[in-house]
Amino acid sequence: MAVGIFDSGLGGLTVLDAVSKRLPDLPLVYLGDNAHTPYGVRDAADITELTKAGVARLFAAGCDLVILACNTASAAALRKMQEEGMPEGKRVLGVFVPLIEALTERQWGDNSPPREVAVKHVALFATPATVSSRAFQRELAFRAVGVDVEAQACGGVVDAIEEGDMILAEALVRSHVDALKRKMPNPEAAILGCTHYPLLEEVFRDALGEGVAVYSQPNLVADSLADYLERHPDKLGQGAGTQFLTTGDPKKVAQRATMFLRRQIAFDPA
Repeated sequence: MAVGIFDSGLGGLTVLDAVSKRLPDLPLVYLGDNAHTPYGVRDAADITELTKAGVARLFAAGCDLVILACNTASAAALRKMQEEGMPEGKRVLGVFVPLIEALTERQWGDNSPPREVAVKHVALFATPATVSSRAFQRELAFRAVGVDVEAQACGGVVDAIEEGDMILAEALVRSHVDALKRKMPNPEAAILGCTHYPLLEEVFRDALGEGVAVYSQPNLVADSLADYLERHPDKLGQGAGTQFLTTGDPKKVAQRATMFLRRQIAFDPA
């Protein structure tokens, strides 16, 4: 058994890379739904069904714990999946939790009333589906008051990354940051609300300028997972190494993944 990591495409590899460095002995199974990427332009019902199918495949691979390393899937599908219930002994976690823990400086198990936090003006960069769901704002409101969140739907960025066109992706990021700053000229913090975006973190930082704290998910998720597994050792899988699965063309996906992670990766058909 292993811990599963699911993403709509290549973005979740940023999370897998951070988890592998933080927990080098943890067996992992990565599943990229590259045949249906990007999720960010799909409706909630479609995203939910695709996410359910991906999670079921990881459960079938022996994973007791699955991380939705996709903000769009976490925003559109996670709550519904949890409400419907999981198979006995199985658990699915999203990637919003570590972000909000970091932003509000309070643990997820802290159920005290929402309170004022240091950061008052937050820029959220995410896919159109994540932005329209307002899931980040909803979860944040449970824990903090007085935080102004300005969201920018970053259309086209995931597509460019998945196609390997980083020049276009960088141009789109700068355009989206400019659009956000027209609405919120002086954000104190910026959330990179898509696991593809850490591949362009330095572009976001440069476009945002000095003085803006940038919250990027991979290391936050890795630290949160390490803490979770320490508290729930029954979810720690047995086995060794990492397996990579894709619903797309394994050879094509492997080439892109190798380019992004700068190490050789081989994918098997899901």
